[in-house]
Amino acid sequence: MSDAIRSLIAGNWKMNGLKASMAEFDAMLAGGGAFAEKTDLLVCPPATLIAAFADKAKGKGVAVGAQDCHQNASGAHTGDLSAEMLVDAGASAIIVGHSERRADHGESDALVRQKAQAVWRAGAIAIVCIGETRAQRDAGQTLDICGGQLKGSLPDGATAANLVVAYEPVWAIGTGLTPTTADVEAVHGFIRRVLTDRFKTEGGRMRILYGGSVKPSNAKELLDVANVNGALVGGASLKASDFLAIAAGC
Repeated sequence: MSDAIRSLIAGNWKMNGLKASMAEFDAMLAGGGAFAEKTDLLVCPPATLIAAFADKAKGKGVAVGAQDCHQNASGAHTGDLSAEMLVDAGASAIIVGHSERRADHGESDALVRQKAQAVWRAGAIAIVCIGETRAQRDAGQTLDICGGQLKGSLPDGATAANLVVAYEPVWAIGTGLTPTTADVEAVHGFIRRVLTDRFKTEGGRMRILYGGSVKPSNAKELLDVANVNGALVGGASLKASDFLAIAAGC
């Protein structure tokens, strides 16, 4: 990790978490202050818990985010939530373009781009996810796929303050499989070059997170890779002890 870029450990709880989960979040708040000097911590629970978590987190060392948003500010979109609603509930960052949204809901790069713009419109940080499938990796298409997703999903006007990129190889999410550190370094280096070419100095300062079966046992090795500025953590972010142990690897 570059010492010039403050690291971020973001937890994506996905469709997990009930009111009883507040105990784990309380433990994260209790331990999060130990990392405040050099690392930002973010927890993205299901939308049902954002307001309660945000109230608890006020003045503490852990921020609260959301997992997705609609691209419009309001309207006849039953069941959807706008970025403005999520920010109003307490979210300071919103994940968009996660592979599960792209696959399960058919979200295109163009839609992800619109959602990122919506996040900015609401005054939050957009965490834009990219990544290749196993078939695409086996076909040698990793950089082509990631490059295309970056081009199509990132809006103009991105800065280090309003955008985070998360690289998550789809085949590594929730499978226990991870790429080699050499593979991660190659992709993150490629992402950095793309960001710098397009956004110049701001691209050199943007945070690039690695995601995909990140856990305490492999976190430090992954976080030590060049151009890895933190992690987007799935299952291991549901337990405070695991989440904080991953943060300790920064």
